[in-house]
Amino acid sequence: MSAIEESTVPTTNSEGRGFTPRHTLTLAALLWTTALAAITGLLAGSAQADVAIHFHTTQIAWFTQGPQLISVFLTPFVMKLATVHGKKRLIVIITIAGLIGDVIAASATNYDVLIVGRVLAGAYVPTAALCYSMVRDIFPPRVVGTASGVLAANAGLVGLFGPFLSAWLIDDHGFRAALWFIAISTGACLLLLLFCVRESPVREPGSPIDWVGGLLLGGGLTLAVYTIGEGSHWGWTSGKTLGGIAVGLLALLAFLAYETRVAHPLIPMSMIKRQRLWTVFLATSITGGAVYAVGAAIQLLALMPAIPHVSDGLGWSVTKNAVVGAPLSASVVIVALLTGKLAKKFDTRILLALGGLLTMSAYVFASQVHDSVGAFLILGLLSGPGMGLIIATMPIMIIQFVNPEEQALANGSQWLMQGVMQVVITQLIFSLMTQHGTVAHGTQFYSDTSYSSAFWLVAGTMLVGTLLVAAIPKARRIDTVETGQAA
Repeated sequence: MSAIEESTVPTTNSEGRGFTPRHTLTLAALLWTTALAAITGLLAGSAQADVAIHFHTTQIAWFTQGPQLISVFLTPFVMKLATVHGKKRLIVIITIAGLIGDVIAASATNYDVLIVGRVLAGAYVPTAALCYSMVRDIFPPRVVGTASGVLAANAGLVGLFGPFLSAWLIDDHGFRAALWFIAISTGACLLLLLFCVRESPVREPGSPIDWVGGLLLGGGLTLAVYTIGEGSHWGWTSGKTLGGIAVGLLALLAFLAYETRVAHPLIPMSMIKRQRLWTVFLATSITGGAVYAVGAAIQLLALMPAIPHVSDGLGWSVTKNAVVGAPLSASVVIVALLTGKLAKKFDTRILLALGGLLTMSAYVFASQVHDSVGAFLILGLLSGPGMGLIIATMPIMIIQFVNPEEQALANGSQWLMQGVMQVVITQLIFSLMTQHGTVAHGTQFYSDTSYSSAFWLVAGTMLVGTLLVAAIPKARRIDTVETGQAA
């Protein structure tokens, strides 16, 4: 056993104590880092209505989609580099890039510069996937499930407290206050990473980076997703739209063919081809992508003004939206925290399928009724527990099916697929909403039919993802997997 292995294998006594003070401090730093992308997305989503009206734009989708799009392109490179050079090191680098983007966005005086900053800020979106993979490296077996559940619960914590933060910032100080808060949060995240998180000792032997494969994958996905986003403006049957989608898909096919032949593939196809992994990736990326994508429609519905024959938004303040959404967020937190313990007793496939069914039923309901506080409360009571189960089960299932050396690439692959699905579903949501919307004074507004169509799309997507759970093989219990390399 090497010196580093001897110093990092947990002793029986340390395992018996569960979380040590050092583990707790590290978990807090990882929690903040994982929450960064979530709170940024929430603040940006809460600000998007004000941003659209302020800049008189019909392209508000790119305010929230820009960061996701660049993260799709960067994720394959980030995950591969992390396995070779260290996960913490890569998290620090992309967080610095994101901080620069946040400052540009917060100080922008026109919409184009704002989008440039937002796109650059998307560099830190892959940090969450790296944090999930570090859990296995840092914590002993008895607390891996709990630690993973705590990180997953950050989505609910952000959803619970974030809207009230958004309300204070936006209602009292305007959307720029939210953008500057994002920049400050990124800076704080960087300090926590530098001083509270140790580098993971788990490494893959050094090998050349597959730049060609990365460009084919990232470029193909980015082009296809961007074209889908512009489809409603270019026309779905136009040569520009069909050509862009075709070229993107051809690049992805070329990537698959190339990866089977290259000596050092960016994403090992032998790993992806395993039934236990590709089925997990497919089911979790569709369900996870859908639950995150629908947030854009919900926030626009609540915050866009009510203007007869122009906009069927509810016209709520950010404060009212925070109060009404609190039960949903609280249930996400509670269920996500419980899922880490439930995974020790119940088949994680059952937990994921239950989450999918609850969430699907919530958006079937929302497609019919979404015009009152009561309707939003019912939506939250159904979708909150479902979302909590989905987001907490996803990283646990990855841990169950891969060995420690594959953890970062597996998390990165799942995160990439989920990010792609989230971007695609979000683009389709905006396209559907735009078809039934109205442009007034240079700003895109949406009708009641727009919102109903968006909720039907999400419900149908959740049904597909839930049905795919049946194809996932049975996994080992989470408390029996090999963990704790850096504990």
